[in-house]
Amino acid sequence: MKLLTLPGVFAPISDSWMLADAIRQETIGPGSQALDVCTGSGLLALTAAECGATTTAIDVSRRALLTVRLNALRAGLRVRTLRGQNFGPVAGERFDLIVSNPPYVPSPRPDLPRRGASRAWEAGRDGRIILDALCDGAPAHLHPGGVLLFVQSSLIGIEASFERLRRAGLVDVEVRACERGPLGPLMRAQQAAGTIPADIDEEDVVVIRASAPPGPR
Repeated sequence: MKLLTLPGVFAPISDSWMLADAIRQETIGPGSQALDVCTGSGLLALTAAECGATTTAIDVSRRALLTVRLNALRAGLRVRTLRGQNFGPVAGERFDLIVSNPPYVPSPRPDLPRRGASRAWEAGRDGRIILDALCDGAPAHLHPGGVLLFVQSSLIGIEASFERLRRAGLVDVEVRACERGPLGPLMRAQQAAGTIPADIDEEDVVVIRASAPPGPR
């Protein structure tokens, strides 16, 4: 899939492509509903739409949502775009698949940036502000048996995500895919700022899968 990214929109890197592969392994198609939270360029939303799902994409960036619409038009796909944070724009709605490549890079500031390109990757001092909200909020937006897929770095705690998902009521929590490699430029920049310990050279980037308990829809 070839994507355009408008200036100021974060272009997909390896973690997004790994998550796109995980989407293709799910049983989704016509009649299913998918949601992409923190959509960015729209790669994940478009992948779900390619699989036949009716797809919604959410982002705080107007440029990101315009990028999604342009890429959907070029690909001949339909994606509903909504502006907002986390699940706010889809209150009361449920989906068969929720996917996200959320900002997960630790930063010196305790909160989220309100503007600028860094909104696409900075997520507070522990890198978990958006990720924790995703884990906590997903159950209320999944159909019974629905699936949550997201990507994160081992630097912000894989077990912490497992615990959070189980506490929220999701089941079958597992690492679906994992790639180990040297820290990327964004993590290196935060390491230079003192946010990440200087003795860390590598990280695992993982796709985590969890599902809502089965039951009547």
